[in-house]
Amino acid sequence: MNARVRVVVVGGGTSSEHEVSLASAGAIAAALDSDRFEVVPLIIRRDGVWAGPGGRLAGDLAEAVEILERADVAIPALHGVRGEDGTLAALLDLVGIPYVGSGLAAGAAAMSKHATKLLAASAGIATAPGVLVRHPDDPRLADLGLPLVVKPDRGGSSHGVHVVRTAHELAPAVTAALAFDGEAMVEAFVVGREIDVAVIEHPDGRLECLPALEIGVPAGEVFDTDAKYAREPDFRVPAPLDARARDALEHAALASFRALGARGLARVDFFLTDDGPVLNELNTFPGFTARSQVPRMAAAVGIDYPELVELLVRTALARSDAHRVRRRVVAR
Repeated sequence: MNARVRVVVVGGGTSSEHEVSLASAGAIAAALDSDRFEVVPLIIRRDGVWAGPGGRLAGDLAEAVEILERADVAIPALHGVRGEDGTLAALLDLVGIPYVGSGLAAGAAAMSKHATKLLAASAGIATAPGVLVRHPDDPRLADLGLPLVVKPDRGGSSHGVHVVRTAHELAPAVTAALAFDGEAMVEAFVVGREIDVAVIEHPDGRLECLPALEIGVPAGEVFDTDAKYAREPDFRVPAPLDARARDALEHAALASFRALGARGLARVDFFLTDDGPVLNELNTFPGFTARSQVPRMAAAVGIDYPELVELLVRTALARSDAHRVRRRVVAR
């Protein structure tokens, strides 16, 4: 490259995962080699106001768009609704800028646990039986056996997730989940090992599964918000798996990635049961600090954090759409 690639890294957002997103965006920005990349940070504050390197932008979104238009590539490091759900991808598509990760359709589908289950089922991937509800008095809840897991349909970082073991706990758990989103998924509690598989896309379009990661969770519990952020998680990578289980997980991860139309990267979360993998969810832009699952999986095969970030950037530049008018800079 004769000139540095200008990379706009967007973090923050208005979802409950604001702080996690800031951590991901900060780590990504710091990892890019300043000799070859010009990093421009953009932050979406909790109130939706955009801020740039100099603080608040006078024109808010309009001025942010001007910054994006001058970029060679963007990294939308947002987690949760109004960001990872395809919202920001749609804006970047309109601006005409290449970006890391999935587009509008995949982001929106993956954000909804219900939509993810439907698409997974169409690809023959097992999911936990359950129902989507909008009220704690939904009559279908009476037909579900215990224990159950209740979660916001469009949420992240396990906010609003509850394990229900008795009938009187169900309505309060649904109410709590609905406080985060207008719809809640109520699913059968799946007994199995919690295994994550990361899928990354290379510049030539090839998909690769990184070594699976197992999350150590006590029997009968879930990997909740406290376990994720209040203490050091028990991650085991590579996960101890026999060849048959590993192949089944990687096959299901790739099938899920393709079924949702994901691009760039994804973390696909499973329960490994006696009957095989059961899909939990797919994250189109998972947590991305050096201690997060995907970077740890990459490190297990010798891909360090800066190399992983640059790979995502090169993939985004290689697959950028032809409608963009200004000249692109291609990283090497």
